Order: sequence, then structure tokens, then C-alpha cells
Amino acid sequence: MYRIGIDIGGTNLAYGLVTADGQLIKKVSFPVDKSSDDITLTKTIAETTLKFINDCALNENDIISIGIGVPGVCNNKKGIIEYTVNMPFRKTNVSKIFSEYMKIPVHMSNDANCAALGEVICGSAKGYNTSLTITLGTGVGGGIIIDGKIYTGSNGAAGELGHMVIRTKGEKCSCGRRGCIEAYSSATAIIRETKKAAVKHPDSLINQLVDGDLSKINGKTAFDAKRAGDKHATKVVNDYIKYLGEAIINYINIFQPNIILIGGGISKEGEYLLKPLRRYVNRYAYGCKFLNRTKIECAALGNDAGIVGAAML
Repeated sequence: MYRIGIDIGGTNLAYGLVTADGQLIKKVSFPVDKSSDDITLTKTIAETTLKFINDCALNENDIISIGIGVPGVCNNKKGIIEYTVNMPFRKTNVSKIFSEYMKIPVHMSNDANCAALGEVICGSAKGYNTSLTITLGTGVGGGIIIDGKIYTGSNGAAGELGHMVIRTKGEKCSCGRRGCIEAYSSATAIIRETKKAAVKHPDSLINQLVDGDLSKINGKTAFDAKRAGDKHATKVVNDYIKYLGEAIINYINIFQPNIILIGGGISKEGEYLLKPLRRYVNRYAYGCKFLNRTKIECAALGNDAGIVGAAML
């Protein structure tokens, strides 16, 4: 018996065939048409799901359930996607539409929650009771696992870990507020600060690494320049780690999790990011000297985490 995990992304629908114990054995993706209305798009997802099952040489009786990771807020009990960011879903009854195509149970959750669950099942958080996973990308996504289960709060919308203010009157955030964690700890944030440093310091190695073309600056540019000894890039990275550290300290003070995982492109820096981050957190986290320290590690599954987590909902 198998499960199907679906990760609805901004450009693609990713499908995975997952064993009953959470092992991903096949994955495919299809382009998504965001110009469609929510009903048409949901029907397309259902039709593509059937195609994927057939392509796996399986039928409905072989599938335990289908799980969907959504970039927004869901009501899993009712099978409704309440709303999504940059997608057409609004109060969309996904379960009802899927039932017109198949008789397989459908579950859903926020995509960051699915990624967090995936890491618990077969990733870096496996074996831990309480964990947080934060994804540092265009924004900052987050998933909270308490007692092995996704924590969604009273209305299904808990876990917006990127939208707590750490600097009043700070940089504008995508949510409309200023000074959010996302505005200082996302890949977008470090790219912004790297560009500022490149403009302010034309002699910086940052400019050499991108041949003077600021559009080539990405999330790793400042880290690469810091490795080469550039003082301006070093300040950018150190400031970034400070803000990320403050965010993690806040999470620890609230949840005291066993482990916090960092995902997204920035996490590819590995120990070069983690070592100074751990030092900062261990220095300032409340009670850190007297309590069991929260582990800080990189997520292990990458983009597969969301598929696995969705399948195991």
C-alpha cells in the first residue's frame, strides 16, 4: 500500500509516491497554470493525480490516502483550502472536487507544515518529539511539530514563524509590517544587504564575484566573499546570523524544542552557517546554560520534505 504526496508550488505541482512508512520511491512534477480559477485548477490537480497513479502501474485500491501541501491556510477537517498566497484558492472545497474523480481520502496542510513533518518522519528531526523547521527562501516559512504532530493553532494558521517583529520600524516585510524576521533572515534579505554593500563599497570582493552585475548576486554571494576575507561581506553575513539567531532564540524561548532545522538555499552553507549561529544562540538564549540545549541543524530532505510530509498527513 502507498500514499500520494502533492506539493503545490508557484510554478510546478510535485507528486510523490510514498511507502506506508514514509519512503519516497517516485517523484514527478507538472507545470501549474496559476491563471486558472480555483475550481479548474483543483480539477486539473485531481486529473493529474489519477494520471500519476496510473503511470505508477497502480489503481485506487493501492493508495491509502492523498496529502496536499498548500502555500496557504487549510481546514483539513472540512477538506477546504481557505486561502493561498499567489494562487487562486479561496474557500475551495478540494475534498469534494477530488471525490468526483476518486474515492481516496484527501488530507491537506500548509506546505511548510508538511516539510516539518517530512523531516520528522525520515529527515533530520527523526526521533525528536518537538521540533521546528524554518525555511529560508524568498520568505521565511515555518512548521511546528509538538508531540509528533503538526501544531496549527485554533484556526489552522499557526506557524508563521517569519512574521514576528525583531526590529521596530525596520525593513518592509511582504506581509505589510516592518521589521519582521522574514525581512532580515530570508534569502531575499541577505541578497538585499549584499547589494547595498556592493554599491557602498565598490572595492568589495562582492563586485568581483559577480563581475559588477548586481543582478547576479544571490544568497551565497556574501558567504563566498566572506570566505575569501572580504570585510564588507563579513559584516553582511555576521549581521544576517545575528538576526537569524535572534529569531531562533525567540522560538526556543517559546517552544523549547528538541531541535530546530534550517532549510532553504541558505542551509547549503552547512556548518559555515551553523557554527556561528549556534554560538550566538547558546550565548543569549534564556536558560541555555542550565537547560538541555536545543539542537540546531540543517534540514536533510530538501524539496522532498514537503512531498513526504504531505503524503503522511
